[in-house]
Amino acid sequence: MRQANIEEWSKILVYIECRKGKIHPVGRELIAEASRLAKRLDMPVYAAAIGSDLEEIEGQLSGCPLERLYLYEAADEYTPLAYEKILADCIKEIKPSIVLIGGTSEGRALAPRLAVAFETGLTADCTSLEIDEEGNLVQIRPAFGGNVMASIVTRFTRPQFATVRPGVMEPAYIEGQPAPKIIRRTVHADEDAFQILEVKEAKATESIADARILVVAGRGVRKKEDLSMLEELAVLLGGRLASSRALVEKGWMPAKCQIGLSGNTVSPQYIITCGVSGTVQFMAGMKHAKNIIAINTDPDARIFEIAHYPVLGDLYEIVPEMIGRLKAKKGDDVAET
Repeated sequence: MRQANIEEWSKILVYIECRKGKIHPVGRELIAEASRLAKRLDMPVYAAAIGSDLEEIEGQLSGCPLERLYLYEAADEYTPLAYEKILADCIKEIKPSIVLIGGTSEGRALAPRLAVAFETGLTADCTSLEIDEEGNLVQIRPAFGGNVMASIVTRFTRPQFATVRPGVMEPAYIEGQPAPKIIRRTVHADEDAFQILEVKEAKATESIADARILVVAGRGVRKKEDLSMLEELAVLLGGRLASSRALVEKGWMPAKCQIGLSGNTVSPQYIITCGVSGTVQFMAGMKHAKNIIAINTDPDARIFEIAHYPVLGDLYEIVPEMIGRLKAKKGDDVAET
């Protein structure tokens, strides 16, 4: 293990994933979280982006609390060796204490390579980040099947690498935030053992992550046919039906509708959970919803700990009542017109 001189590493760096001049939303989320951590440590926040058409991203980061933004003009498509070398050189230059990377396909490929290069630790899929009394980054994530929350600290090496899933942190916009200092670099990558032969754009599909309102079915749903009742509620509300992992494993719901660390991370305006107990993985995937309405018969259900509107009762009584009232209201609205 290579022990670092901790005092030499004194900044926070956020990797901004981008493609064709468009940043991934997780970049703004990580900058907001980095800013919160930086206040505890009295450190500046820097960001780095690699790709083409980078002049486009400056406006997309407007209002973000950044001191410096490093823009590396290079091949747009991610290649492991080239991107690792570029970001490793950036890290060697600025010596950040903490490096935050989005838990995307690209981020999950890039972060381990960097951690190995710097002989330091990496915690993947963090759901929360804190600073301990010694100024170390406390990286919090579910462990042992979600039965415990592990707090992981990298004490003796730097940087401290962490990946965070998109949607877990809240993005921030600060009115009147000064623009960061821009450092531009043009990179001519060495010959890479990896070559992109062809890129095929996947057909865009609707995702529950884009829904403003979600109705979520959990283990409390007794049989598959009962999902139609929850689907009806979702349609009446103008939302979509989603589920916990339990129903996906039963084969009642498709994997694309699953919420949680092994599914989708969502932050809708309203989320109504029906018969969801609230595992750590599930709550990590939806805890930033603006209004959480939880229906459960168990007064000790963990979901009630984060619910804004806990409803102790049977979903088979409450949901039909909600459907009836919504239909009646729609009927009244039609009659008035």
